[in-house]
Amino acid sequence: MAGLLRCRAAFVEPPRPSHELLPVRIDLADGESVLSDASDSDAILSRFFGRDVELARAAQSGYTIDQYHPDEENYDPDGHRDEVVEARLGAAFFTEHGLQSAVPDGSFFDLFPLSVLTLSTLEQLSELEPDSRFDARRFRMNVIVGTAQRGFVENERLGRKLAIGDQVPIDVALPDPRCVMPSLAQEELPRDPGVLKALAKHNRIDVAGSLYPCAGIYAVVEATGTIRVDDRVTLI
Repeated sequence: MAGLLRCRAAFVEPPRPSHELLPVRIDLADGESVLSDASDSDAILSRFFGRDVELARAAQSGYTIDQYHPDEENYDPDGHRDEVVEARLGAAFFTEHGLQSAVPDGSFFDLFPLSVLTLSTLEQLSELEPDSRFDARRFRMNVIVGTAQRGFVENERLGRKLAIGDQVPIDVALPDPRCVMPSLAQEELPRDPGVLKALAKHNRIDVAGSLYPCAGIYAVVEATGTIRVDDRVTLI
């Protein structure tokens, strides 16, 4: 959807634990704003995106997305190139593959609830391909970790457990295969297919028997808790 990455959303008031979530104000890229609980919110969003859309609190069972595969030779292990493919995600993905789901039914997670990226990976990519700008915003991660180590540090954490701060343990599940999103324009970052080329060239990892261009790792939270900026991340 053109313009999606130039839209913004924020709660009208900070959410509080054990309270019902408040409405969200959505600021569209054309300057118009709408509240999520407004009677005409679906109509306004549909007009902006040029297709029928609706806001929903939960995903329908077995939902799919239209996934665009970039026009990059050999980027997708299944051979898709410059085409849109219907993909089953969320809990439905795990059900389809006979696996225990990492996310609850009705959630909008693509695959896993947590994604982690080290700054060393961005620095490594920048050194290897200096003509591209590997800004952390391109990758839309939940947690960004600073480290004195060099290289693709996350690749060494697969199958390990990490602790964020003093109380939040996470279980590293898989490498994070990247779709077309990191190459798209957002804020002052221009469209840059070189980001995808760099991942395909320098960091292909085996995921379920196929080599995917990856950046970061998927993880599952083992226990709830509070994390804060500058918390220490340790192996456990």
